[in-house]
Amino acid sequence: MTTSTGVKDIQGARFWDGIAEKYAAAPIRDPRSYEIWLARVAEHIGPDAHVLELGCGTGSTALKLSPLVKTYLATDFAANMIEIANSKLTQDSPENLRFLQADPFDPRIAPPRNGPEDGYDAILGFNFLHLVEDMEAVARQAFDMLKPGGLFITKTVCLKRSRWLFGPLIAALRAFGKAPKLHFISETDVEKMLDTAGFTLLETQTFGKKVRGHFVVARKPKTPL
Repeated sequence: MTTSTGVKDIQGARFWDGIAEKYAAAPIRDPRSYEIWLARVAEHIGPDAHVLELGCGTGSTALKLSPLVKTYLATDFAANMIEIANSKLTQDSPENLRFLQADPFDPRIAPPRNGPEDGYDAILGFNFLHLVEDMEAVARQAFDMLKPGGLFITKTVCLKRSRWLFGPLIAALRAFGKAPKLHFISETDVEKMLDTAGFTLLETQTFGKKVRGHFVVARKPKTPL
């Protein structure tokens, strides 16, 4: 991963590359919640939408959502994740879907700009923001890449309330390269971060109990702030 300062997170990339096959083989932890928030995402995108997904992993969600939109660029900084995602493509896969190894600041994913109204219609990031080096910078980058009125749709793992339980465990696992670096944040932290970046919150919902996933639909204002 390349952070907003241009420094590559080699350790993070190695971790995700190392677990890519295991990640791809693992079942969805909460299938019912997954289908609920996936349907919510589908309600906010349409056949003319140009969509960017950040942190797409092995591409399962991209394969489900891409038939609903005009173009879908799914990105992840881990090469092995993208390799597995590409291996899922078949002759029946949507032609509008492309997988690319890239982080949020890679110039290759910047939308073509012919004027102030240009940009992505929606940027998606699921179970992603709490894992990046600089969450605030990623939120600002998403804001900049969206067209006016565009949506930033995220679901973020919020472990702040359970830090006493998960903190020591994750620290121990990280010492052996068995867990990624992450931020212990709350639902309020996520919402404040998006508000500070300039977004207007349209919809929020939290899924799960011990491991809480906070779903947010945030809009870039149609007129400059």
